[in-house]
Amino acid sequence: MRKQLSHRSAIALMACAAIMWSIAGVLTRQLDAARGFEITFWRSVFSGLFVFVVLFCQKGIGSVRLIQDAGRWGLLSGLMWGVMFCCFMLALTMTTVANTLIVMSVAPLLTALLALLFLKQGIAPRTWAAIIFAFLGMVWMFAGSLEAEDGKHIAGMLVALGVPLAAAVNVIVMKRAGQKLDLIPSVLLGSLFSLLAMLPLAWPLQASWHDIGILAVLGVFQLGLPCMMMVIAARSLSAPEISLLALLEVVFGPVWAWLGAGEIPDRASLTGGVVVLAALLLNELTSLHPRRRHAQAERA
Repeated sequence: MRKQLSHRSAIALMACAAIMWSIAGVLTRQLDAARGFEITFWRSVFSGLFVFVVLFCQKGIGSVRLIQDAGRWGLLSGLMWGVMFCCFMLALTMTTVANTLIVMSVAPLLTALLALLFLKQGIAPRTWAAIIFAFLGMVWMFAGSLEAEDGKHIAGMLVALGVPLAAAVNVIVMKRAGQKLDLIPSVLLGSLFSLLAMLPLAWPLQASWHDIGILAVLGVFQLGLPCMMMVIAARSLSAPEISLLALLEVVFGPVWAWLGAGEIPDRASLTGGVVVLAALLLNELTSLHPRRRHAQAERA
């Protein structure tokens, strides 16, 4: 049995992970030549190196055994991480950022449905309400930028659908096996799958040393570390909670772009972001009631 955090600590850790994911936009604005597939390739390289170093420092040669012990669940989780890393970038090359993010916002709904089917986990009405309002807030944020006029945008949105689907499956795997198995090595496997998939598409590599430095920061602090944090937080949170809190990535992304790159968000983005934050905050505040928290723990 893996050591669990308190519910509040897990919420804080998952929120921090999502906020760290959200720095991708502002940092990629600083790149010189690296684009698209090459960004994903280098992020995956540095993410994999970081996770490997952490595991090796903790377990030494035993880190290899740790990967083996994760077994089929670790492999499945690694595949899902790889799909998420790759599909997000592929979608951005085929459709708009807004289209991609709107499709990604269905992750909490998909996760809740899979939790019902595979974990037999009842979902509280307040959580269903939070999922609905968070989705509406996301639509509000990006409705003005949505495009679906041609086949390319539709294909891009279908590719983007791989992100929430893989994320939902990954959360279910974490809840199903993460209490008994250490699934942190699956982040390493996901990085490996992603870099191998992206290398042929990214070749020839054009990143400058300046770009590689930024991508190293992204690989460690925007990918490897927060994904590890999510694995740890998932042991103490319900499946829908994990997906809902992950939406903070999309809410805070425009904020960092505003503060770090001068990209001022429009009124719709601000209003929609407030709706998403309110939905997440109310869901978590109501879950802190002792009886509800106890019932939640039993369902998880």
